[in-house]
Order: sequence, then C-alpha cells, then structure tokens
Amino acid sequence: MKRILVTGGAGFIGSHLCDKLIEQGHDVICLDNFFTGAKQNIHHLMDNHYFEMVRHDVTHPYFVEVDEIYNLACPASPIHYQYNPIKTIKTSVMGAINMLGLAKRIKARVLQASTSEVYGDPLIHPQTEDYWGNVNPIGIRSCYDEGKRCAESLFLNYHRQNGVDIKIIRIFNTYGPRMNPNDGRVVSNFIVQALKGDDITIFGDGSQTRSFQYVDDLIDGMQRMMESRNGFHGPVNIGNPNEFSMLELAKEILDLTGSKSKIIHKPLPEDDPTQRKPDISLAQKELNNWEPRIQLRKGLSKTIEYFDDLLSISNS
Repeated sequence: MKRILVTGGAGFIGSHLCDKLIEQGHDVICLDNFFTGAKQNIHHLMDNHYFEMVRHDVTHPYFVEVDEIYNLACPASPIHYQYNPIKTIKTSVMGAINMLGLAKRIKARVLQASTSEVYGDPLIHPQTEDYWGNVNPIGIRSCYDEGKRCAESLFLNYHRQNGVDIKIIRIFNTYGPRMNPNDGRVVSNFIVQALKGDDITIFGDGSQTRSFQYVDDLIDGMQRMMESRNGFHGPVNIGNPNEFSMLELAKEILDLTGSKSKIIHKPLPEDDPTQRKPDISLAQKELNNWEPRIQLRKGLSKTIEYFDDLLSISNS
C-alpha cells in the first residue's frame, strides 16, 4: 500500500484515478477546490476508510506525508480556463511550485499532468515529444497553454537543481463518464446536443481533427508513467493516435444515439488547432508497450450511456 496525493482528484480525470488507486488498495488523499471538480464524482468513495477528501486550492502550500503525488489540478476546458485566465495561470504555475516543494521536502515522486496544448496549432503531424510547438503566447488560450509549458519547465528545473523525482505526461483529448456536460468540449457538447435533439454545433467546416482517448486508457498510461524506470522523466505523449474530423465524430454520435439533430456550422474560435494527433512511440517503448485499447465507438457508447442517465435524472 502507498499513500498517494491526487490534486484535482474530484475532477473528471482525477476521480477515475482515485477510483483505480483505491481499487488497487492504496491510501488516497484527494485535494480539490471544486472549481471544476464535483463531489458527485467521488461521492461513492467517501465511506472508504482509505480515501480522504480535502477542500484546498493548490495555489496555496499544502503539507502532508505521502509516497507519490499526481498533480492534476487545473481547469482543462476552454470555457473554464478562459473564465478566469489569471487564476488558470496561477493554478498551473503556483500549483506546480507548491507540489514540487512538497515532493522535495518529503522525497516523493511527483507526476505532472501536462497537455497536448503545449504543441499549440502544430506545424508537424503527428506530434512527437521533441517538437517545441506553435503557440500564441498572448492569445486567449495562452493562460492554459503557457501555464502548462511553464509547469513543465518548473518540473525539469526542480529535477536538475534539486534532484526531485519527476514524471511528465502530455494528455491528448480525453473523454468518458463524469465529463462536465457544460464544459464546452467537443465530445460532451455533441453528445448532450444529440440526446436533447438540439442542433449539433461544429465550429469551422468540420475538417479539423482530434485524436480521442477514453479515460480508462489515460489512467493506465498515467500509472505506468508513475511506475516507469528511474531516470526517465518524460515528457511523454498519452493519447490515442487514431484521428477523426469533427464531422466524423458528429456523425458517429448521431448514429449511436439515433438522434435526429441537424449539424450546423459556426465560426472557428481564435487559435483553435486544426490538427492534433500524438506520436506514441515513446510511450510504447518506455511504458511497457502501453497503447490505447478502447476505440472510439466503444468509448462513445459508454459515455453516451452516462450522459443519458445524467440528463434523465436532471429532467425527473
């Protein structure tokens, strides 16, 4: 048994990680300020004696004795991270400094959940970890992009200067149950619109692409990175290399839901990437042949079932 701290543990991804860690018999401390996290995501864990929920903001120091730290705390959807861009930057930067300081003091291994957004609107395709990115440092998305880029720099420099045991992953588009229905992400948007019979909103002509990863595959890759060999720090891409256009995604969701919703088009948001696809050869090499196992149609079916139940409860 390990004692493990998960910041952002009540969020979409964090709650699934807490589930897995508890299932494996670990002692878990979930840290969250509930800006985008939700108590219902971890409600089922509250009676477990090995699970502890702490309401706390990572921009302030936190002191605890643990073996490992997963630093996931940060709003990750454009609607949420652009709502308070200064707070977003502070969460990425101060959160990283505080968790790295904690890891340094207690000699814990710490994993940073970075993002494919560090690549910006990439000029190479697919994206490899040695690509420096094409990011607008003053655009409306920069609070998230640059915050995460700075966090990566902090992690590497804490390792170089202080010997902190770090791991960095870059998460590509991830979906699954417990996504916030109002977070503005494309998968949740399309599913909710289809289930409600509303028009499905595609920004741009729908030719822009993303690679969609089911949350269970991400958690597996995240844990493999935490357990990876000494001396390997990353960053490493964790994502599904199968690429789909927005139009293909919309049609798949319409087919799975049986919805009669119509597809409409709106202008593309500022700095929205036209392509995003991970090269996962490094993950396959370093993380015990890790690769996504749940493909889009199966993952979408599970996610649609979750949102269908959620909407049924809210309408009852």
